[in-house]
Amino acid sequence: MSPALMRVLRVVVLLSAVRGAPLATVTLPPVILEPVPLEPVAPVPVPSEPVRVDSGADQNISIPINTEQQQQQQQQQVSLDVDVMLTGELNPNHYPARRAAQVVLHHLNTRYGSPYWWGALRQVHKATAEALGDSGRKYSLEVTLQDQISGTKETCTAEVVFPGGPAGGPPQVTTSYEGKSEINTQAQEEALYNQYNTSQNLLSGHNLPDSYGHVAPGMEPFWHLGGVASSFVMLKESSENTLYNMAQVVSVTQLATENNQLRFNYDVLLHEMVSQEIIHWKLLASWSPQEGVKASQMELLPKCHHCEPPQEH
Repeated sequence: MSPALMRVLRVVVLLSAVRGAPLATVTLPPVILEPVPLEPVAPVPVPSEPVRVDSGADQNISIPINTEQQQQQQQQQVSLDVDVMLTGELNPNHYPARRAAQVVLHHLNTRYGSPYWWGALRQVHKATAEALGDSGRKYSLEVTLQDQISGTKETCTAEVVFPGGPAGGPPQVTTSYEGKSEINTQAQEEALYNQYNTSQNLLSGHNLPDSYGHVAPGMEPFWHLGGVASSFVMLKESSENTLYNMAQVVSVTQLATENNQLRFNYDVLLHEMVSQEIIHWKLLASWSPQEGVKASQMELLPKCHHCEPPQEH
């Protein structure tokens, strides 16, 4: 409506109100509405994950969107991604490489460990992985190990094969390591063996280390021996999905000597780093300087809810 027409209408209304005459009838021009063009709306993509719908209660309703075929394709893609990730050159600082290197450490502890040599993994320099089909997966590594007692370090190469298939089995390890070349612990081992082979009082101890990380000097060789014996369990139980360390010797008790071997019952706590589980094992370990360390019996004990490893300091 134009401004001029509005002014005329106001005048007519005022005159009618003053004179008491009926209101005049004014015919307004028709208003023509022009259509506004609408922009096309893009189609809403269908989500690949189930949609969560809030029902207003304490629970959500899941509405599956994917078809069974789409889900199978996604599972196949995940499996393919894992194979690609674990094949070829690996980051030496990431879990796949370090898990395989930890298996090398446990293998060498079972071969060369003693109350005066207990290895630890210090660095992974190189790592590659190769899929072997149904036979499993092979890791080729270059690692540096350190004796926790003397502090000496040695670098070696190794291959670790994790068997495939439903049967599985412990990993198979080959290394270039040739033994403790830089240190000679024979005199210490002979002295310790003679002391406890002829003693009338059988040794016993517990909590190595204690909650403060302390081990009495006289008990250190038997803490080391427990760590080496634990490597027999950790090597047997290791897979591509585990990473084991010994957390604590809960108790150690010396038994009567048999066949010139010192024998000990060990209760140990193992820390599985991936699942963060603390696992309780009982071991029968034997040792002599000539025969080295053996673990003849290994028993998984019920989960210990009150057992906690010592805090790291």
